Amino acid sequence: MNKITLKTLSSFLLIIFTLFLVTSCGNSNQKSKKIIGISIPSADHGWTGGVVWWAQQAKKQLEAENKDVSVIISTAKDAAEQVDKIENLLVRKISALVVLPHEPAPLTGICQSVKAKNVKLLVVDRNLEKDIQDLTIAGDNVGFGKVAAQEIAKELKGKGNILIMEGIPCAVNNDRVNGFKEVIKNYPNIKILDSQSADWNPEKGLKLMENFLQKHKVIDAVWAGDDDVLVGALQAYKESKRKDVKLFVGGGGSKVIIKRILDKDPVVKLTVTYPPKMVYVAAQKALDMLNGKTFEKKVVVVPAEAVTSQNAKDFYFPDSAY
Repeated sequence: MNKITLKTLSSFLLIIFTLFLVTSCGNSNQKSKKIIGISIPSADHGWTGGVVWWAQQAKKQLEAENKDVSVIISTAKDAAEQVDKIENLLVRKISALVVLPHEPAPLTGICQSVKAKNVKLLVVDRNLEKDIQDLTIAGDNVGFGKVAAQEIAKELKGKGNILIMEGIPCAVNNDRVNGFKEVIKNYPNIKILDSQSADWNPEKGLKLMENFLQKHKVIDAVWAGDDDVLVGALQAYKESKRKDVKLFVGGGGSKVIIKRILDKDPVVKLTVTYPPKMVYVAAQKALDMLNGKTFEKKVVVVPAEAVTSQNAKDFYFPDSAY
């Protein structure tokens, strides 16, 4: 009886010891896991749809190539929801946060909480109200306007009447428009007929282009400043039956517009990148930081590039949401 009891007790202790080892190893693995949170706006229009898609690509690649890495993607419809979801990411013990803020002011406080917990903070595209991030991954908004202006001037051979369809009144829009106008000043034979806001919205782009077509009898080129807006502007132009516009230029690098460039559309010959892929770049930089890499500069600028029929295939991602 004692032998049976001792044998049973020995077996029981062996099971307990094994469970302890498994649990300990599991906890150790969990602690050593590098968890990267990505907090971004929901896909409420083309460009943000591209941001979500590139975040998903970053998750697939980083997790496939690094067994000790986990990426959590969190989308939010507005700033309040984004704050709540970042709080949830902190509960999940993230090691780094990549955030594209809905709005600077509401997100600054929660990002301060992120930093207080020694979590690496990388901000994409839009700054916070306080310079607290470890790294900023930004698009080149001034360059975005300058490249568009240079390409339009080249296509028009330095002469013509052009229209500007601005975005939402904000610092980003101001940088783009000011960069555009700075270049156009060098071409005295190019006249800006009008410059009004389309709010980076396709429907507003359509309505604004309808107004422009009624108001201006001769138009040589249109800078829509955004590929989504450009879709609306092109629809209005098509319905007008006019044939005077030589060139429509958007911006952002959507697959719809790049496909038209590839197909040699007579009026859509180019666009300018403002890549949603910058969130993918930020996720890679986050892992670099967690692996001990330091950066001399706090800002990584993703340059604006002209996309033409010569290089469009390099920017065409048919599976992307944008």
